[in-house]
Amino acid sequence: MKTTTLCLILLSASGLYCQPNPYRPLDQWAQLPSGRKLGSASAIDIDRKTGNIWVADRCGAATCGGSTLDPIFEFDPSGKLLKNFGGGMFVTPHGMCVDKDGNVWIVDQAIKDAKGFQVFKLNHDGKVLLTLGKAGVAGSGNDTFNSPSDVIVAPNGDIFVADGHGGDTNARIVKFSSDGKFIKTWGKKGSSPGEFDTPHALAFDSKGRLFVGDRNNNRIQIFDQDGNFIEEWKQYGAPSGIFIDAKDNIYVADSQSNAKNNPGFKRGIRVGKVKDGKNGKVMAFIPDTLPTPESDDHYPNNPAFAMSTTSGAEGLAADTKRNIYAGEVGAQKLIKYVLAKP
Repeated sequence: MKTTTLCLILLSASGLYCQPNPYRPLDQWAQLPSGRKLGSASAIDIDRKTGNIWVADRCGAATCGGSTLDPIFEFDPSGKLLKNFGGGMFVTPHGMCVDKDGNVWIVDQAIKDAKGFQVFKLNHDGKVLLTLGKAGVAGSGNDTFNSPSDVIVAPNGDIFVADGHGGDTNARIVKFSSDGKFIKTWGKKGSSPGEFDTPHALAFDSKGRLFVGDRNNNRIQIFDQDGNFIEEWKQYGAPSGIFIDAKDNIYVADSQSNAKNNPGFKRGIRVGKVKDGKNGKVMAFIPDTLPTPESDDHYPNNPAFAMSTTSGAEGLAADTKRNIYAGEVGAQKLIKYVLAKP
Protein backbone atom coordinates (compact mmCIF):
# COMPACT_ATOMS: atom_id res chain seq x y z
CA MET A 1 0.00 0.00 0.00
CA LYS A 2 1.24 3.42 -0.87
CA THR A 3 1.64 5.65 2.17
CA THR A 4 0.44 9.20 1.79
CA THR A 5 1.72 12.10 3.81
CA LEU A 6 -0.30 14.98 5.13
CA CYS A 7 1.60 18.11 6.06
CA LEU A 8 0.04 20.57 8.45
CA ILE A 9 1.36 24.05 9.05
CA LEU A 10 0.49 24.69 12.66
CA LEU A 11 -0.16 28.38 13.11
CA SER A 12 0.71 28.16 16.77
CA ALA A 13 4.11 26.67 16.03
CA SER A 14 7.10 27.71 14.00
CA GLY A 15 7.66 24.48 12.08
CA LEU A 16 6.09 22.22 9.51
CA TYR A 17 4.59 19.01 10.87
CA CYS A 18 4.18 16.02 8.57
CA GLN A 19 2.70 12.66 9.55
CA PRO A 20 2.17 9.60 7.34
CA ASN A 21 -1.19 7.92 6.88
CA PRO A 22 -0.47 4.17 6.77
CA TYR A 23 -4.18 3.23 6.96
CA ARG A 24 -6.87 2.34 4.44
CA PRO A 25 -10.59 2.53 5.30
CA LEU A 26 -13.15 -0.28 5.11
CA ASP A 27 -16.48 1.54 4.94
CA GLN A 28 -18.71 -1.56 4.85
CA TRP A 29 -17.03 -3.29 7.76
CA ALA A 30 -19.90 -4.04 10.18
CA GLN A 31 -22.77 -6.39 9.34
CA LEU A 32 -26.00 -4.92 10.71
CA PRO A 33 -29.26 -6.83 11.09
CA SER A 34 -31.30 -7.04 7.90
CA GLY A 35 -32.99 -3.73 7.17
CA ARG A 36 -31.27 -1.96 10.07
CA LYS A 37 -29.70 1.43 9.40
CA LEU A 38 -26.89 2.62 11.65
CA GLY A 39 -27.46 5.87 13.50
CA SER A 40 -24.95 8.24 15.05
CA ALA A 41 -22.40 6.21 17.01
CA SER A 42 -19.88 7.84 19.33
CA ALA A 43 -19.91 4.95 21.85
CA ILE A 44 -17.36 2.30 20.87
CA ASP A 45 -14.83 0.12 22.71
CA ILE A 46 -13.08 -3.21 22.41
CA ASP A 47 -13.14 -6.21 24.74
CA ARG A 48 -9.42 -6.70 25.27
CA LYS A 49 -9.89 -10.38 26.18
CA THR A 50 -11.94 -11.46 23.16
CA GLY A 51 -10.98 -8.76 20.68
CA ASN A 52 -14.67 -8.16 19.93
CA ILE A 53 -15.88 -4.63 19.25
CA TRP A 54 -18.83 -3.11 21.08
CA VAL A 55 -20.79 -0.20 19.61
CA ALA A 56 -23.86 1.72 20.73
CA ASP A 57 -25.58 3.75 18.02
CA ARG A 58 -28.54 6.09 18.39
CA CYS A 59 -31.21 3.74 17.12
CA GLY A 60 -30.77 4.33 13.40
CA ALA A 61 -30.97 8.10 13.85
CA ALA A 62 -29.42 10.89 15.94
CA THR A 63 -31.29 9.88 19.09
CA CYS A 64 -32.94 6.84 20.67
CA GLY A 65 -35.68 8.97 22.22
CA GLY A 66 -39.03 7.30 21.48
CA SER A 67 -37.40 4.34 19.70
CA THR A 68 -37.58 0.66 20.61
CA LEU A 69 -34.65 -0.38 18.37
CA ASP A 70 -31.72 -2.17 20.01
CA PRO A 71 -28.74 0.23 20.04
CA ILE A 72 -26.00 -2.02 21.48
CA PHE A 73 -24.00 -4.21 19.10
CA GLU A 74 -21.21 -6.72 19.59
CA PHE A 75 -19.13 -7.52 16.48
CA ASP A 76 -16.18 -9.80 15.97
CA PRO A 77 -13.13 -8.24 14.25
CA SER A 78 -14.39 -9.32 10.83
CA GLY A 79 -17.61 -7.36 11.36
CA LYS A 80 -19.88 -10.33 12.04
CA LEU A 81 -22.75 -9.37 14.34
CA LEU A 82 -22.77 -11.40 17.55
CA LYS A 83 -25.31 -9.59 19.74
CA ASN A 84 -27.80 -6.72 19.56
CA PHE A 85 -29.86 -5.55 22.56
CA GLY A 86 -30.80 -2.57 24.77
CA GLY A 87 -34.00 -1.29 23.15
CA GLY A 88 -35.92 1.31 25.17
CA MET A 89 -33.12 1.91 27.69
CA PHE A 90 -31.43 5.06 26.39
CA VAL A 91 -32.03 8.53 25.01
CA THR A 92 -28.56 9.24 23.58
CA PRO A 93 -25.86 6.59 24.07
CA HIS A 94 -22.66 8.64 24.01
CA GLY A 95 -19.62 7.04 25.67
CA MET A 96 -18.74 3.40 26.33
CA CYS A 97 -16.24 1.29 28.25
CA VAL A 98 -15.69 -2.46 28.38
CA ASP A 99 -14.05 -3.33 31.69
CA LYS A 100 -11.51 -6.09 32.39
CA ASP A 101 -14.32 -8.53 33.22
CA GLY A 102 -16.10 -7.86 29.93
CA ASN A 103 -18.92 -5.79 31.41
CA VAL A 104 -20.22 -3.01 29.16
CA TRP A 105 -20.62 0.49 30.57
CA ILE A 106 -22.67 3.07 28.65
CA VAL A 107 -23.31 6.76 29.25
CA ASP A 108 -26.72 8.24 28.38
CA GLN A 109 -25.93 11.85 27.54
CA ALA A 110 -29.41 13.37 27.05
CA ILE A 111 -32.78 13.32 28.82
CA LYS A 112 -36.29 12.74 27.55
CA ASP A 113 -39.45 11.19 28.97
CA ALA A 114 -37.92 10.72 32.43
CA LYS A 115 -34.90 8.87 31.03
CA GLY A 116 -31.26 9.77 30.58
CA PHE A 117 -28.29 11.42 32.34
CA GLN A 118 -27.24 8.05 33.73
CA VAL A 119 -24.41 5.53 33.48
CA PHE A 120 -25.27 1.83 33.12
CA LYS A 121 -23.17 -1.25 33.80
CA LEU A 122 -24.42 -4.22 31.75
CA ASN A 123 -23.29 -7.81 31.43
CA HIS A 124 -22.77 -9.45 28.02
CA ASP A 125 -26.47 -10.24 27.74
CA GLY A 126 -27.68 -6.75 28.58
CA LYS A 127 -28.64 -7.33 32.22
CA VAL A 128 -28.25 -4.13 34.24
CA LEU A 129 -25.73 -4.70 37.05
CA LEU A 130 -25.30 -1.13 38.31
CA THR A 131 -26.73 2.31 37.60
CA LEU A 132 -25.23 5.71 38.42
CA GLY A 133 -27.22 8.95 38.39
CA LYS A 134 -30.95 9.59 38.58
CA ALA A 135 -33.09 8.90 35.54
CA GLY A 136 -34.10 12.12 33.77
CA VAL A 137 -32.66 14.35 36.50
CA ALA A 138 -29.96 16.96 35.89
CA GLY A 139 -27.72 18.00 38.75
CA SER A 140 -24.22 18.54 40.07
CA GLY A 141 -24.51 16.55 43.28
CA ASN A 142 -22.87 13.30 44.29
CA ASP A 143 -25.62 11.17 42.72
CA THR A 144 -26.63 13.23 39.67
CA PHE A 145 -25.10 14.21 36.33
CA ASN A 146 -25.72 16.93 33.80
CA SER A 147 -25.06 15.65 30.27
CA PRO A 148 -22.34 13.06 31.01
CA SER A 149 -20.08 12.22 28.07
CA ASP A 150 -17.93 9.19 28.91
CA VAL A 151 -17.08 6.55 31.50
CA ILE A 152 -14.03 4.39 32.22
CA VAL A 153 -13.20 1.77 34.85
CA ALA A 154 -9.76 1.47 36.46
CA PRO A 155 -8.15 -1.95 36.99
CA ASN A 156 -9.09 -1.81 40.69
CA GLY A 157 -12.75 -1.23 39.79
CA ASP A 158 -12.97 2.51 40.51
CA ILE A 159 -15.32 4.28 38.09
CA PHE A 160 -14.63 7.65 36.46
CA VAL A 161 -17.32 9.65 34.67
CA ALA A 162 -16.70 12.66 32.43
CA ASP A 163 -19.68 14.78 33.39
CA GLY A 164 -20.55 17.59 31.00
CA HIS A 165 -21.08 18.29 27.32
CA GLY A 166 -20.58 22.04 27.00
CA GLY A 167 -23.00 24.93 27.37
CA ASP A 168 -24.62 25.13 30.79
CA THR A 169 -23.90 21.50 31.68
CA ASN A 170 -21.33 20.30 34.19
CA ALA A 171 -17.58 20.37 33.56
CA ARG A 172 -16.04 17.85 35.94
CA ILE A 173 -14.76 14.34 36.54
CA VAL A 174 -16.66 12.22 39.09
CA LYS A 175 -15.04 9.21 40.77
CA PHE A 176 -16.95 6.29 42.32
CA SER A 177 -15.97 3.04 43.98
CA SER A 178 -16.64 -0.26 42.22
CA ASP A 179 -20.00 -0.57 43.98
CA GLY A 180 -21.09 2.91 42.90
CA LYS A 181 -20.35 4.90 46.04
CA PHE A 182 -19.26 8.48 45.46
CA ILE A 183 -15.58 9.14 46.20
CA LYS A 184 -14.77 12.60 44.87
CA THR A 185 -15.13 15.06 42.04
CA TRP A 186 -12.83 17.64 40.48
CA GLY A 187 -12.99 20.32 37.84
CA LYS A 188 -15.17 23.27 36.84
CA LYS A 189 -15.85 25.29 33.71
CA GLY A 190 -12.69 27.04 32.54
CA SER A 191 -9.42 26.68 30.67
CA SER A 192 -6.84 26.56 33.47
CA PRO A 193 -5.18 23.27 34.48
CA GLY A 194 -7.79 21.04 36.10
CA GLU A 195 -10.68 22.97 34.54
CA PHE A 196 -12.76 21.73 31.61
CA ASP A 197 -14.90 22.81 28.71
CA THR A 198 -16.62 19.65 27.47
CA PRO A 199 -14.73 16.73 29.06
CA HIS A 200 -15.62 14.40 26.19
CA ALA A 201 -13.37 11.31 26.44
CA LEU A 202 -11.46 9.22 28.98
CA ALA A 203 -8.58 6.73 28.77
CA PHE A 204 -5.90 5.17 31.00
CA ASP A 205 -2.28 4.53 30.05
CA SER A 206 -0.19 1.64 31.41
CA LYS A 207 0.86 3.76 34.39
CA GLY A 208 -2.75 4.30 35.41
CA ARG A 209 -2.76 7.98 34.47
CA LEU A 210 -6.15 9.33 33.45
CA PHE A 211 -6.29 11.07 30.06
CA VAL A 212 -9.22 13.47 29.65
CA GLY A 213 -10.23 14.79 26.24
CA ASP A 214 -10.98 18.42 27.11
CA ARG A 215 -12.54 19.05 23.72
CA ASN A 216 -13.55 22.71 23.66
CA ASN A 217 -10.17 23.63 25.18
CA ASN A 218 -8.43 21.75 22.32
CA ARG A 219 -6.29 19.66 24.64
CA ILE A 220 -5.81 16.43 26.53
CA GLN A 221 -5.32 16.83 30.27
CA ILE A 222 -3.52 14.10 32.20
CA PHE A 223 -4.21 13.39 35.89
CA ASP A 224 -3.43 10.81 38.50
CA GLN A 225 -6.44 8.91 39.82
CA ASP A 226 -6.84 11.32 42.71
CA GLY A 227 -7.39 14.19 40.30
CA ASN A 228 -3.94 15.78 40.59
CA PHE A 229 -2.99 17.54 37.37
CA ILE A 230 0.15 16.19 35.66
CA GLU A 231 0.34 17.85 32.24
CA GLU A 232 -1.58 18.83 29.12
CA TRP A 233 -1.11 17.96 25.44
CA LYS A 234 -2.36 20.15 22.61
CA GLN A 235 -0.78 18.31 19.68
CA TYR A 236 -3.80 16.01 19.28
CA GLY A 237 -6.26 18.77 18.36
CA ALA A 238 -9.77 18.89 19.78
CA PRO A 239 -10.23 15.37 21.23
CA SER A 240 -13.65 13.75 20.91
CA GLY A 241 -12.38 10.21 21.51
CA ILE A 242 -9.25 8.70 23.08
CA PHE A 243 -8.06 5.10 23.13
CA ILE A 244 -4.76 3.85 24.60
CA ASP A 245 -3.73 0.25 23.95
CA ALA A 246 -1.65 -2.12 26.08
CA LYS A 247 1.56 -0.93 24.41
CA ASP A 248 0.74 2.72 25.11
CA ASN A 249 -0.10 3.61 21.54
CA ILE A 250 -2.59 6.47 21.72
CA TYR A 251 -5.38 7.08 19.21
CA VAL A 252 -7.27 10.38 19.28
CA ALA A 253 -10.29 11.35 17.19
CA ASP A 254 -10.56 15.08 16.42
CA SER A 255 -14.01 15.80 15.04
CA GLN A 256 -14.13 19.53 15.77
CA SER A 257 -11.00 21.38 14.66
CA ASN A 258 -11.23 23.98 11.93
CA ALA A 259 -9.78 27.39 11.13
CA LYS A 260 -12.17 29.07 13.54
CA ASN A 261 -12.21 26.64 16.47
CA ASN A 262 -8.62 25.39 16.43
CA PRO A 263 -6.44 27.19 13.85
CA GLY A 264 -3.77 25.06 12.21
CA PHE A 265 -5.43 21.71 12.91
CA LYS A 266 -7.43 19.48 10.59
CA ARG A 267 -10.08 16.99 11.62
CA GLY A 268 -9.14 13.34 11.67
CA ILE A 269 -7.52 10.62 13.77
CA ARG A 270 -4.04 11.14 15.23
CA VAL A 271 -1.92 8.21 16.37
CA GLY A 272 1.08 8.52 18.68
CA LYS A 273 3.02 7.12 21.59
CA VAL A 274 2.46 7.80 25.27
CA LYS A 275 5.92 6.65 26.36
CA ASP A 276 9.17 5.23 24.88
CA GLY A 277 10.67 8.71 24.88
CA LYS A 278 8.11 10.03 22.38
CA ASN A 279 6.43 12.33 24.90
CA GLY A 280 3.11 12.16 23.12
CA LYS A 281 4.52 12.77 19.66
CA VAL A 282 1.99 12.36 16.83
CA MET A 283 3.28 9.60 14.55
CA ALA A 284 0.41 9.23 12.04
CA PHE A 285 -2.64 11.16 10.88
CA ILE A 286 -5.78 9.85 9.15
CA PRO A 287 -7.64 12.78 7.52
CA ASP A 288 -11.37 13.11 8.07
CA THR A 289 -13.50 11.56 5.33
CA LEU A 290 -15.22 14.91 4.78
CA PRO A 291 -13.52 18.25 4.07
CA THR A 292 -12.95 20.63 6.95
CA PRO A 293 -14.91 23.88 6.48
CA GLU A 294 -13.46 27.22 7.39
CA SER A 295 -15.82 27.33 10.37
CA ASP A 296 -18.96 25.58 11.58
CA ASP A 297 -21.11 28.24 9.86
CA HIS A 298 -19.25 27.87 6.56
CA TYR A 299 -22.34 26.45 4.83
CA PRO A 300 -25.20 28.67 6.09
CA ASN A 301 -27.46 27.74 3.17
CA ASN A 302 -27.09 24.01 3.63
CA PRO A 303 -27.48 23.10 7.31
CA ALA A 304 -27.48 19.35 6.61
CA PHE A 305 -24.13 19.51 4.87
CA ALA A 306 -22.73 21.84 7.53
CA MET A 307 -23.82 19.32 10.15
CA SER A 308 -22.08 16.48 8.34
CA THR A 309 -18.81 18.38 8.11
CA THR A 310 -18.63 19.21 11.82
CA SER A 311 -18.16 15.63 12.94
CA GLY A 312 -16.01 12.83 11.59
CA ALA A 313 -14.94 10.02 13.88
CA GLU A 314 -15.77 10.63 17.56
CA GLY A 315 -15.59 7.29 19.32
CA LEU A 316 -12.76 4.92 18.45
CA ALA A 317 -10.91 1.80 19.59
CA ALA A 318 -7.94 -0.20 18.30
CA ASP A 319 -7.10 -3.90 18.27
CA THR A 320 -3.77 -5.62 18.95
CA LYS A 321 -2.84 -5.25 15.27
CA ARG A 322 -3.39 -1.49 15.64
CA ASN A 323 -6.38 -1.51 13.31
CA ILE A 324 -8.80 1.25 14.26
CA TYR A 325 -12.58 1.02 14.62
CA ALA A 326 -14.23 4.43 14.42
CA GLY A 327 -17.78 5.72 14.75
CA GLU A 328 -18.71 8.75 12.66
CA VAL A 329 -21.57 10.70 14.20
CA GLY A 330 -22.42 13.09 11.36
CA ALA A 331 -22.01 10.50 8.60
CA GLN A 332 -23.72 7.82 10.74
CA LYS A 333 -21.37 4.99 9.85
CA LEU A 334 -18.67 2.72 11.25
CA ILE A 335 -15.27 2.53 9.59
CA LYS A 336 -12.46 0.07 10.16
CA TYR A 337 -9.06 1.54 9.32
CA VAL A 338 -6.68 -1.27 8.45
CA LEU A 339 -3.01 -0.80 9.14
CA ALA A 340 -0.95 -1.81 6.12
CA LYS A 341 2.04 -2.98 8.14
CA PRO A 342 1.18 -3.62 11.83
